[in-house]
Amino acid sequence: MIEVRNLTFSYSRDKQVLHGLNFTVEDGEIFGFLGPNGSGKSTTQKILTGILKGHGGKVSLFGQDISAARGQAFFQKIGVLFEFPYLYANLSAVDNLNYFASFYPKEQRRDIGELLEMLEFKQDFLKKPVSSYSKGMRQRVSMARALLSNPRLLFLDEPTSGLDPTGAVLFRRIIEQERKKGTTVFVTTHNMMDADLLCDRVAFIVGGNLVALDTPKRLKEKNSNHRVVIDYLYRRQRKTETIEAQELERGIPFAHDEIISIHSQEPTLEDMFIQYTGRGLS
Repeated sequence: MIEVRNLTFSYSRDKQVLHGLNFTVEDGEIFGFLGPNGSGKSTTQKILTGILKGHGGKVSLFGQDISAARGQAFFQKIGVLFEFPYLYANLSAVDNLNYFASFYPKEQRRDIGELLEMLEFKQDFLKKPVSSYSKGMRQRVSMARALLSNPRLLFLDEPTSGLDPTGAVLFRRIIEQERKKGTTVFVTTHNMMDADLLCDRVAFIVGGNLVALDTPKRLKEKNSNHRVVIDYLYRRQRKTETIEAQELERGIPFAHDEIISIHSQEPTLEDMFIQYTGRGLS
């Protein structure tokens, strides 16, 4: 679906921001592209969506070099959710979506009412101007806009930004539903929970270089200390022991009356990001 080979980009002669990126995204995959501010992730996404021109190397979408992509048919297969909602503030949600729908063939469009209902948009705001919406409501309209054309490839920039926990769970469920339909999803985010729960693979970018690319599970397993923490009761006292995970194969190696919990000391995805890049996501 996406093939990137030796991707470079410079904003000026002495300001190169991408240094030969190489990665692929498979059909139907949810791919996370993670990096701190200024790492090059937004520049990469702008190149992949055709917004930014003048890159070096090769970028292919749908098997076609994006530098040679022409006409609406190519870009009508792509849906984009921008980090900052690109909506007309004086128009309502429905008017915005009707306007953006006009850029796509009728047979390709999804029903606007059904989309907004799926996104749990407040019905009493349907005809009110976007300027009166909360950030979470604007995010719902922006997601509806991204899904409006039934895209084969979906770019999501900070998809759960501005949403409360319930809204974030809803968006993750919708993203999974899109993948089940065969949609490929490219996600850039600062939210490590989103990346860990959603993504089949993640790439870490810092300073315009990819420093890691794997599944969240393998990244954490490769860097685990393979220990477990066991909370238990013994003679009416609560105790805690830390042991090597392989010791459990022979049973609990200490006296106990009741096991309360067993937790692995596997690192988090954010731990892995900091380890590989030396930086947090902010």
